[in-house]
Amino acid sequence: MKFFLISDNVDTKMGMRFAGIEGVVVHEENDVRRELTNAMNREDIAVILMTEHLVALCPDLVYELKLNRKQPLIVEIPDRHGNGRTKDSITKYVQDAIGVKL
Repeated sequence: MKFFLISDNVDTKMGMRFAGIEGVVVHEENDVRRELTNAMNREDIAVILMTEHLVALCPDLVYELKLNRKQPLIVEIPDRHGNGRTKDSITKYVQDAIGVKL
């Protein structure tokens, strides 16, 4: 089982490539949706790494897949510009997943 990267940044892709992780660089929402769908349908991929910027382009699809598919696991990673998350991002994700305000 492999990792796969969907990034908006060539530097992130190159860094992951040094670690043996293959991936693609995309910038448009349609391309993100296409690549994510393709990666989700590959049986050899266990973990999909996505930069925060790309997750923000299609959060509906990403969160629907995270909540309803057991694998592959989708992991949101910061890009070279740092972490753009708010301090409550995990809390919001849990609230959306279980429907209970924490």
